Amino acid sequence: MNEKIKKRIKNLPTTPGVYIMRNADGDVIYVGKARVLKNRVRQYFTNEQQLAKVAAMVSRVDDFEYIITDTELEALILEGNLIKQYRPYYNILLKDDKQFPYIRIDLNEAYPRVEVVRSVKKDGAKYFGPFIAAHVIKDVLDDIYRLYPLRSCKKDIKRAIERKERPCLNYEMGRCCGPCTGNRSEEEYMEMVKEVIRVITGDKGALKKELAQQMEQAAEGMNYELAANLRDRIKLIDRIREKQKAGFPNLDDKDVFALDTGKETAVVQAFLFRDGKLSYARKYYMDFDGEEKAEIMGSFLEQYYMEKSGIPKSIYVTPRPEGTALLMEWLTEKRGSNVKIMEAQRGDNKKLQDLARKNAGDAIKIKEGAQKQRELATGNLANALGLNRELRRIECYDISNTQGTDNVSSMVVFTDGKPDKKKYRTFKIKTVEGANDFASMNETLERRLLRGVEGDEAFLPMPDLVIIDGGKGQLSAAVDALAAVGCDDIPVVSLAKKEEEIFIPGQQESILLKLGSPEFRLVTGIRDEAHRFAVGYHRKLREKRIKKSELDDVPGVGNNRKRLLLRYFGSLKKIKEASLDEIKAVKGIPQNVAETVFNALRGR
Repeated sequence: MNEKIKKRIKNLPTTPGVYIMRNADGDVIYVGKARVLKNRVRQYFTNEQQLAKVAAMVSRVDDFEYIITDTELEALILEGNLIKQYRPYYNILLKDDKQFPYIRIDLNEAYPRVEVVRSVKKDGAKYFGPFIAAHVIKDVLDDIYRLYPLRSCKKDIKRAIERKERPCLNYEMGRCCGPCTGNRSEEEYMEMVKEVIRVITGDKGALKKELAQQMEQAAEGMNYELAANLRDRIKLIDRIREKQKAGFPNLDDKDVFALDTGKETAVVQAFLFRDGKLSYARKYYMDFDGEEKAEIMGSFLEQYYMEKSGIPKSIYVTPRPEGTALLMEWLTEKRGSNVKIMEAQRGDNKKLQDLARKNAGDAIKIKEGAQKQRELATGNLANALGLNRELRRIECYDISNTQGTDNVSSMVVFTDGKPDKKKYRTFKIKTVEGANDFASMNETLERRLLRGVEGDEAFLPMPDLVIIDGGKGQLSAAVDALAAVGCDDIPVVSLAKKEEEIFIPGQQESILLKLGSPEFRLVTGIRDEAHRFAVGYHRKLREKRIKKSELDDVPGVGNNRKRLLLRYFGSLKKIKEASLDEIKAVKGIPQNVAETVFNALRGR
């Protein structure tokens, strides 16, 4: 405890409030609340028997600030807001704050689509959900599109009909009724959409009866294909309903939370019941460093309900959190009526708690099992490559271009064997003309390594292993880049797709990892991820270039003809340099349009 902190603690008030710990760089590393600020903050610097995580935090505290509140309840609310704002490293933080998936149907759109979104907006569309998980909603949509051939594209239907555009592959496969062909009226299409809405909302009684009658009529008329389709629609109604409920009927609105902990991870399983059904379920992951389970549950509930509406009057938790009375007071204020937080001891609610705890425990086993597999994979890979080091950070690079245009590269990062997507980077190649993957790889690595050498936090720490997507040529370019910036102590290898061979600098024979082994899956997974990331970035740039072009102002040239020209010549510059005969040679470009393009790009 430095003199500055001693003086600050001496002058702290004995009132409720929030304290904010900062490190030497001024970054917020911890936020906490207190009923008596002076006592709580002093404990951090006088208690020698602290958890390792708390001791590590205290050792990094250079200064702190505080905000006085009138009540402990105000401190609780303020603490939650500040944690959400600063995301301090040493607070217990929710790892996954993504929104639940919903089905969205915009009835104001001509020929509405059924789409999946992660948030509800006031845009006039209808929203259905939330659904238990993304895989559930995928199953639902697969069934819907199989039995109700609605469109999934974003095409302007009226324009497509006017231009007599060719329908997509879904139409050919029978998964879309093809409104863009003009053979399906908007009224017929809307009838199908309305039936889908009834299926999703669970209007099963009347709808099942109607479909059953239609099925019987179809069977009597010997239209067996239609009868089978109607039979499948009836089954679909029941399947969707089953995906949205659990086996505990006649339960009131309530939220159920259960916590379990492993070696380094804590998991809270949440079950939310509305109208007697399991509305949705989710697991929340947090770091665990020996904290009391009741403390973790209390922190979880504060953050979970900070921006939630629709709070039920009953919340069942295990274990019961610290400060339950304060939490209930806060939630009662948010809800506008009484809220109880309790730990059930018997009956159906106890069964739900036990089920939630079992799910949380299962998630811990899966997560820690996966971590063991990752540790095994990185260890085996280091041994296979003859490296006497831990492979904590592995980086992989790939190049993507189309005939030398939109030349880009990707850098993906795997930390402790798993994707670290916040550290992924993309590069636009600046010094290389044309499709020269070797030179592009050299430029990419030099730029990345220089950023690390110069201390750029976005490119630190330096990698323990660099993987190049390619063969010996790409590897040689990478070795030159490492040497050029003085980083030739970093191990580098290349992975060739054909035989999945690993090449090592200065080693004649390649290495073949055992097919299906943890290290094989790790290396090929990293390579595939780098390829996916590079191609995605390249496609984004290419589409942006295609969308914004001087060709947009040329009469007679729409998106399709613009794409044909750019694909044929490779760039707008080459189109400008082309002769009239060369432009006329492009398949799909009429002679008069070719002349218009030729004259327009030369300012005639």
